[in-house]
Amino acid sequence: MIWSRIKGRIQYEIAKWNRPHMIVGYRRADGKFLKHTRISNTSCINQEKNLIIGDKVFIGHFNYIEASNGITIEEGCQIASYVSITTHSSHISIRLHGPSYYGKKDLTGYITGPVYIGKYTFIGPHSLILPDTRIGKGSIVSAYSHVKGEFPDFSIIQGNPAEVVGDTRESDRKYLDEYPELQNFYESWARGG
Repeated sequence: MIWSRIKGRIQYEIAKWNRPHMIVGYRRADGKFLKHTRISNTSCINQEKNLIIGDKVFIGHFNYIEASNGITIEEGCQIASYVSITTHSSHISIRLHGPSYYGKKDLTGYITGPVYIGKYTFIGPHSLILPDTRIGKGSIVSAYSHVKGEFPDFSIIQGNPAEVVGDTRESDRKYLDEYPELQNFYESWARGG
């Protein structure tokens, strides 16, 4: 009976660490420690050495971040759950080359490119960010969006394929009017670089 309780407690403790949870603090490949950045233990970062990330970033559960061709995630960004950010795509190339795809270099249809996500941007759940994408600061990517291309600062981005459907400054204005004491905080990052 005692052995059964001990065994149960051990199993509980092991299971507790295997559950999704947020890890507070992140050490970048260049050695800089970001004490306010939080990344889920269930998010996968591939080619971490090519990821440039700012502090105060939140990366939720079950995300895939593939940085072989460079990803920059600026300060204060929030990435919800089940998001994929990729810097290469082989789906065209593998069809074109068939069995000769493996071991070959300079593949036709193999798409590569960096991804940039500007300060204080929110990426909604189940979104896909493709190679050669630049999302400006203060933007929102709506859930289930398929994002590729250039998007200006403060964009509300939505759809498949994603397009700009609004401006976050318009939705932020009602809060800034109601809480004018927040104006200085907002402008400190919104007007800066």
